[in-house]
Amino acid sequence: MQLRIKGISFRYDSIQALEDVTFTAVGGEILGIIGPNGSGKTTLLRCINRTLEPQVGVVLIDDRDVTHLSRREIAQQMGLVPQDAAITFPFTVLEAVLMGRHPYRSILGGETPRDLEIVNEALRLTNTLHLASRPITGLSGGEQQRVIIARALAQEPDVLLLDEPTSHLDINHQLEILELVRRLTEERGLVTLLTSHDLNLAARYCDRLLMLERGRVYALGTPEEVLTPANIRQVYRVEVEVTRHRSTGILQVLPLSSIEGDRV
Repeated sequence: MQLRIKGISFRYDSIQALEDVTFTAVGGEILGIIGPNGSGKTTLLRCINRTLEPQVGVVLIDDRDVTHLSRREIAQQMGLVPQDAAITFPFTVLEAVLMGRHPYRSILGGETPRDLEIVNEALRLTNTLHLASRPITGLSGGEQQRVIIARALAQEPDVLLLDEPTSHLDINHQLEILELVRRLTEERGLVTLLTSHDLNLAARYCDRLLMLERGRVYALGTPEEVLTPANIRQVYRVEVEVTRHRSTGILQVLPLSSIEGDRV
């Protein structure tokens, strides 16, 4: 499975949000999308799943142009976990995850045994099966996020898009969610793209990183290749020290000071 983004550009009126973004992601890989606020991370995800229509460029899933797919077909190919995915109506967990089966159901049809089988498997994979009868509004933030991921998995996607999946979570739940995402990506061969503000979590869990600066690709490669002091200084306007943890060898980014003045 391969996702190819070729020359995507998008404008909000007079604001150029994305410009000539090109990259390829493959199954079994987590590609982290990083960059400061306003760099185009969320806009890029929305262009990929056609929530937004880019003015230029194409999105290809195994050489299939998504502009030729219906909304239903796109939802069958891509699962999205949005940044603000809170469900405020007291659906049960089972009902919430069943919503992920909508792309496969007729207008008048209810859930089928196959739907329930897939939903139960999504609940099992995300360790939420024991919560199936609970109202989602009564769950913790980490539990709710796992349910939202289960709903995306119920779409049976080849591509999983996650927008800041660890925002508003404590560090324990952040690790829990990203361990889950990594396991699902590897076991199911998903093409996984996630946005993140946390460079240390991105370095730990992502196979490759795409660094955006003002809507353009500034760097693309492994965490070691992308998270250099020079790149971070230019894009984030922060002086950092990049080291490796003594016992784990995991890359660490330590902010030292902010930099005043305009970018080069």
